[in-house]
Amino acid sequence: MLEYSGKHPLFGVGLLLALWRTFVRFLFSLWMAIVVACAIAPVLVSRAQAQETQGTALPPPEGPVILTVTGQIGATNAEGHVALDVALLTEIGLTKIDTNTIWTSGVQHFEGVLLADFIAAVGAKGSALRATALNDYAVEIPLSDAVAGGPILAFRMNGVDLSPRDKGPIWIVYPYDQHTDYQTEVIYSRSIWQLDRIEVLP
Repeated sequence: MLEYSGKHPLFGVGLLLALWRTFVRFLFSLWMAIVVACAIAPVLVSRAQAQETQGTALPPPEGPVILTVTGQIGATNAEGHVALDVALLTEIGLTKIDTNTIWTSGVQHFEGVLLADFIAAVGAKGSALRATALNDYAVEIPLSDAVAGGPILAFRMNGVDLSPRDKGPIWIVYPYDQHTDYQTEVIYSRSIWQLDRIEVLP
């Protein structure tokens, strides 16, 4: 006759020890995974921030630099800034404006880079531009001015590259004749000439 001992072999001490070892190994593996993740996460975040800061690399200028861009930008071609010559500005895309101005006589023919295209090219992510002239005079221009059909960074007038004597190397020109909104003292004050530096403000 078989007698029932009251103990099932599945619940023996050996099995319990095996289950315990498996559980301990699982906890150890989980702990190691957490340690590794905590160690790697700051590195990945740092790399992502560095890539965001460095942004897209632009080709370096080959001619005289007429505009330097700093601040909240996502593209560079120098140490932490963008240096642009006429050729690089031209590659962004030329826009022409024919307009009268309060500083000149008759309709003038301007060529330059649309401010909106310029903002996109340098990856500007701020709220405004601090535009500074050769004599350190500066104005702030909100990025909201950078619209299609809006102002340009003019570096050529009537077919001739602008020199400092003729308000060069860059003159921010709005299409004044296009709309009365561009015929205000505020807009005229933003029409800085002899521009050679732009800082994109947060």
